[in-house]
Amino acid sequence: MSGALDVLCPMHVIVSDEGHVVHAGPTLQKLRPTHPMVGRPFLEIFDLKRPRAISTIDKMRAAAGTKLHLQLRDAPHTEVKGILVPSPVPGESIINLSFGISVVDAVTDYALTSVDFAATDLTIEMLYLVEAKSAAMEASRKLNLRLQGAKIAAEEQAFTDTLTGLKNRRAMDHVLDRHAAWGTQFGVMQIDLDWFKAVNDTLGHAAGDFVLQTVARVMVEETRDNDTVARVGGDEFVILLPHAHDQTALRNIGDRIIKRLSRPMPFQGEVCQISASIGIAIYEPGAGVSVSELLDNADVALYASKHDGRGRQTFYTPELRASAQNLAPPTGRAESKTA
Repeated sequence: MSGALDVLCPMHVIVSDEGHVVHAGPTLQKLRPTHPMVGRPFLEIFDLKRPRAISTIDKMRAAAGTKLHLQLRDAPHTEVKGILVPSPVPGESIINLSFGISVVDAVTDYALTSVDFAATDLTIEMLYLVEAKSAAMEASRKLNLRLQGAKIAAEEQAFTDTLTGLKNRRAMDHVLDRHAAWGTQFGVMQIDLDWFKAVNDTLGHAAGDFVLQTVARVMVEETRDNDTVARVGGDEFVILLPHAHDQTALRNIGDRIIKRLSRPMPFQGEVCQISASIGIAIYEPGAGVSVSELLDNADVALYASKHDGRGRQTFYTPELRASAQNLAPPTGRAESKTA
């Protein structure tokens, strides 16, 4: 009989009336391969969790047919379900066990395979479904990660100037609108390169690209990590400086940028010489100035810097707008732009 049970119920155990294990099915014994179960008290191997009223083998036999909830006493503390029926052999009982919902963990913990379950046990089909679901979820997770990465890369590319690696106009517009919506004070620098077109015309576009990349590096180095530097045109740049209200601090930043950009830039045996003109405007929450008006104010200040001789910075004041209408364009302003 035990041979037949090993095939039909590989998780069974035969217990004597005294409560000792007479025989353990092959799969059940595999749970404790170094500790033979035969001869040991059943309730020394398993802790009977429910029904709580049952605490002895005699009470288990008296409750034959009742669903039992048990747990292995030593680690891993696998939970199993069981049912006891009287054996045809006098003085013995048969307890058939199963993993129930803990089967997935048990397969991993004990390296169980299909041969450890009865051929008619639906556990194998369930494990296949669990494995298939896990594989599908993992594939879906990896696909989502790739799609998310591609989305982030596409968004980053859409907001990045490919030549300099700075933010582009689209990104700057987004950042400006966001800071204005927050209602915090910030400064804006409009920066235009002087004599840049002359570099392109005399030394070629490769030299021009080198200058723009050098300018981008200088601006990043001379600003804070939370500042935003963008190239918004051929040789036009905008810097947004959050929480900036101290004109002295802003002027120091502008002075450093102008000073560094005025230095000769050696390129392939030639020297590129430019300078920078800066217009600065400060966004004051509640002042009723829109982002577009703020940028226009910074541009008016930039125009004043150009008119006053270039290579300098100017803070916007309402008086500048009135005087700008009466000023002729600075000589060579058009030539400072890229073609």
